[in-house]
Amino acid sequence: MMNGAPAPVPPAAEAIENEAVAASSQVCGATDTHAGEGADGTAQGGQTLTLTGLRFDASLGILEQEKQAPQPIQVDAELNLGAQPLRPRDDEITHVLDYRKVRQIIIDECTAEHVNLLESLIGKLCERLLRLPGVLGVRVKIAKLEIFEDCEVAIRLQAGRW
Repeated sequence: MMNGAPAPVPPAAEAIENEAVAASSQVCGATDTHAGEGADGTAQGGQTLTLTGLRFDASLGILEQEKQAPQPIQVDAELNLGAQPLRPRDDEITHVLDYRKVRQIIIDECTAEHVNLLESLIGKLCERLLRLPGVLGVRVKIAKLEIFEDCEVAIRLQAGRW
């Protein structure tokens, strides 16, 4: 249950985040400039990492059936990485933000504990994603897929710089 205090970071997610920080020297150097040329004259473009349709079960909600069992949710996330070289300096994963790690952080944050409100969960997730190296802004949508028979319910939140 959320009580206003930040939830502890799951150990697996913390290790992934620490690894991402250590391994992303190029992403950390991202600036809030637009497409054009970097300080060293290399061509740049605005880069956004997008994960769409990530589905898994999470313990979320205030209804009795929601408290009894996890329910399917879907997360869509966009991470603004700002101006980046059109090509990484080499073809190595250590020089970019690894989307496998972003995916795991989303799952870990959403499944760490029961949360009553969708608004609380999305806020917690956005805060966490904004702490990733080189991330300037996030747009996240979380949908409860089966809360009603005739529709899904979703919240979308944008934070940081766009």
